[in-house]
Amino acid sequence: MAILLFVISLLPILWMIVSLGALKWAGYKASFVAMVIAFVLAVLVFKMSPYNGLSAALEGVAMALWPIVVVIIAAVFLYNTCLHNGSMEVIKNMITGVSKDKRILCLLIAWCFGGFMEGMAGFGTAIAIPAGMLANLGFSPLLACLVCLIANGTPTPFGSIGIPTVTLANLVGLDSARLAFVEVLQLSPLILLSPFIMVAITGKSFKAIKGVFWITLASGLSFLLPELIVTYFVGAELAVVVGSIVSLLVTIMLAKIHDKRHPSGEYDLVMEGSRESLPLSKVVRSWLPFVLVFVFLLSTSILVKPVNDFLAVFKTSVQIYQGEGGTPYTFTWINTPGVWIFLAALIGAVVNKMRLADVVYVFKATVIQMSKTIITMFCVLATAKIMGYSGMINNIAGMFVMSLGIMYPLVAPLIGALGTFITGSGTSSSVLFGNVQLNAAASIGVDPYWMVALNSLGVAAGKMLAPQSIAIGLVAVKKDGEDGVLMKQVFPYVVLYVAVMAIVAFFGQGLIDFIV
Repeated sequence: MAILLFVISLLPILWMIVSLGALKWAGYKASFVAMVIAFVLAVLVFKMSPYNGLSAALEGVAMALWPIVVVIIAAVFLYNTCLHNGSMEVIKNMITGVSKDKRILCLLIAWCFGGFMEGMAGFGTAIAIPAGMLANLGFSPLLACLVCLIANGTPTPFGSIGIPTVTLANLVGLDSARLAFVEVLQLSPLILLSPFIMVAITGKSFKAIKGVFWITLASGLSFLLPELIVTYFVGAELAVVVGSIVSLLVTIMLAKIHDKRHPSGEYDLVMEGSRESLPLSKVVRSWLPFVLVFVFLLSTSILVKPVNDFLAVFKTSVQIYQGEGGTPYTFTWINTPGVWIFLAALIGAVVNKMRLADVVYVFKATVIQMSKTIITMFCVLATAKIMGYSGMINNIAGMFVMSLGIMYPLVAPLIGALGTFITGSGTSSSVLFGNVQLNAAASIGVDPYWMVALNSLGVAAGKMLAPQSIAIGLVAVKKDGEDGVLMKQVFPYVVLYVAVMAIVAFFGQGLIDFIV
């Protein structure tokens, strides 16, 4: 009976994989059917009342709307305003002034800048904006999405100023700084591996690594080492922000040296026309929205406690789910990344002398562009809430713990990946499975920090494959509807990451005794 319930609990997830990967359904259609399947199973098999099922779905929709949909619309709106007013062309010229080599540009934009966006804002901005920038440079739209999905996996546990890790630590009662350090230790092989995979994908062969091996290694190391130092001495909040900035500076420096030694090559972008000198005022205006995003998000984060505490007052808590175990859902009206990104976009539009009519036009076009993605977000989060409140998710995790015993660490990251695949969020995965991992650690005698951190390790794989992440990337490059194609492309890398995670999870347990 337990095995049958386990299989039934997996059906909404299996449907998403089959419908997107094999049947090639669009994400918004596949996720809607998954939501219906979850609702029917919750009512008929898990004895959830239809009313509670609907309220669970409504809570998922609310969570998707605020903050996720808001922040994604704001991020794409910012990018679209930069396209409309010519700022993105200036940024493009500056970036290609660092290097014309596509492999290095991929590292600069998807890895370094994408990591920075994840560390500051999260919620899909690290996929949407870098993917759009790469596509604008001439990258194939799907390739741009693919490398950004891979780049976005490892920073996710520290996204939005460390929220997923801090939330996880508070949930299970562990020290957040120590947990963050263990997470980075576990992620280390993938942080070093990801840039190489991205370069190989960009060059369409592992031969593409030749000539940029040391830059690629340095880009990964200069991201990893600051993360280790920051998490050990400070905590989770600024780990990825500092890592991405150091990586960006190191990669730029080495790229300049590389381009002097190799003025042309087979991986260079084909640039039309000659590069013109840009006045400083134009450069400042073009970069201003991105600088403002950094300033706004940092100055309103938990690192600036007086401002954060003041803005935290502007919130509303509403009891949406009416069943047992439901807690009020809080709408934070001002201090949420979407609000600040949107404000930065508006200021950037004004400074770059966009007319109000043009701003309104771009905003409307952005909402229309993202309409199917918004439906996907609503349905995916509604499915996640139905599965969570009905007991499906606990049933899946419980079966793994019960059946595997001391071998459970092998699949512990897979549990974290599963949570992120369902919700598209590292934070939500932490909330869903944090206590499952803690209880598993106690039952099989594994260090709780190591076991709980494995949930965040799995986030790297789940984030890459999450329908939410895929939909966000595709809408940014105007290829929405090709979810199944992109899922097929990213799936082999997810399998590779899961295999590496299993090895780290099982054989790396002794590291914590020597290092932490």
